Amino acid sequence: MSWRELLPPWLVIVAGLTGIVLLCVSTKDVPATPLRTKYGIVLDARPSHTILFIYQWTANKANNTGVIRECSSCTVQGPGVSNYSDSPQKVGKSLEPCLHWAQREIPAEQHSQTPLYLGATASMRQLNLTHPTLSDALLAALTVALRSSPFDFQGVQILSSLDEEAFNWVTVNYILENFIKYDWRGQLVHSRKETAGVLSFSGTSAQLTSMMEEKNQVPKGGVMLQLYGQTYTVYTHQCPCHGTDQLRSRLLSMLIQDQRNVKTVSNPCWPLTYSQEVQWHSVHAGPCVVSDDTLGIPSPEDMFNVTGSSNSTACRRLVQSLLNSSSSCSFFKHSLSSVFKPPWTRFLVISEALDFLRETVPSPDLSQAVNKLCGMSVKELAKESQTSLDTLADYCAVSTFIFHLSTKGYTSDFHSSAQTELQEKIGDISSGWTLGYLLSLTNTIPQDNPSFLKGIEPGVWSLLLILFVVLLTGSFMRISYRVMVKENSFSNRNSSVFDDN
Repeated sequence: MSWRELLPPWLVIVAGLTGIVLLCVSTKDVPATPLRTKYGIVLDARPSHTILFIYQWTANKANNTGVIRECSSCTVQGPGVSNYSDSPQKVGKSLEPCLHWAQREIPAEQHSQTPLYLGATASMRQLNLTHPTLSDALLAALTVALRSSPFDFQGVQILSSLDEEAFNWVTVNYILENFIKYDWRGQLVHSRKETAGVLSFSGTSAQLTSMMEEKNQVPKGGVMLQLYGQTYTVYTHQCPCHGTDQLRSRLLSMLIQDQRNVKTVSNPCWPLTYSQEVQWHSVHAGPCVVSDDTLGIPSPEDMFNVTGSSNSTACRRLVQSLLNSSSSCSFFKHSLSSVFKPPWTRFLVISEALDFLRETVPSPDLSQAVNKLCGMSVKELAKESQTSLDTLADYCAVSTFIFHLSTKGYTSDFHSSAQTELQEKIGDISSGWTLGYLLSLTNTIPQDNPSFLKGIEPGVWSLLLILFVVLLTGSFMRISYRVMVKENSFSNRNSSVFDDN
């Protein structure tokens, strides 16, 4: 048999081998369907009001923790949930408009798979301490209202102050990409940046939160967190009498006692022409206000007209004197407890007063910026912000307090790149505890198992496919040619037989 007769079967064999190679070439998993978006809802029950936040993330995670972004939010009309202690049946009704709004924002097919949480903070913590029966009734009413929603209700919780600050720390560092980030290929990788400490102010206290270097033990005041395959031990150092409301009360109490024989009291930390009628009992109540001199203290009902004198230098002396007399806060003592030894001394500040200062006073130096703020008039303050004038009037004292922290205690660079980055990145994102809370909870939310197809590189596939088609075509053409030749040969032999006859 000649090689020409063997060629067609050899071509078929080679084509078959090429097909086998196509099946054996290196492959990779390719998602058969796009990654499904998941949603989560967190209700932040603050002292003054409640906000519903909707977050979303893709079905896959990064080392078991979700990569989350804030989707939208809805502010619940009415006061905070603790204000419904006398009529707990009304608290559920107050949430209904925002719950209905959330149903429209989240696709209907996702409702039953969307976890729903509610976390209550300072006012509910206080109510739970003073009137636990009322607190339990409110939590029960909230549970009934949220369980009747179409979402996957996960429970109501009163957050401890330590948990709240730890989750706030998570939020800030997540926004700053200190845990994970996208590299130049668009892939998530661990960030090499150090985590940042956070100094935050509430109405009643100031908190300094940082990661501890020692991870094996969790001391009192510490919280252990699992995020993106890493363990973080976060410690919060609290200063209970240095919140914005307490600072205001203590300052006014000190001023009234210093000027005890007059009914019109000058306040150097308030702007010119601003004044308030202040009752002695309202500023001298509580454990944070202490008087060394019990003689000549006004009666609780006495009223004083406190007017602003807009004197930055006098305000600094007043704040410094106030803080030096405080025994409840060790912010100014460099030898903090042996438990809390942060690896650096610069902290990011979460404060409305500092945000206002940075936006309105064009100065890279915090001292100069505070001087300018304390010198602003009522008209200038009102022009720069829609915030109530009563709140703006206290920004000078709060900013002065932050200035003292930056020079005497743990420092915060007023215009540091991280502080500016935080302000720019937050944008419409809440910098509170809710994002950090949900990030931690995604560790317990099951991950979908996506379906995959096998695929190879397009170039390799194209080359093998062309080779396969060429060999099959060549084989088919060669076989067809041989068939035609045989048919012609057979036809010619028959013709010659008939011609001989």
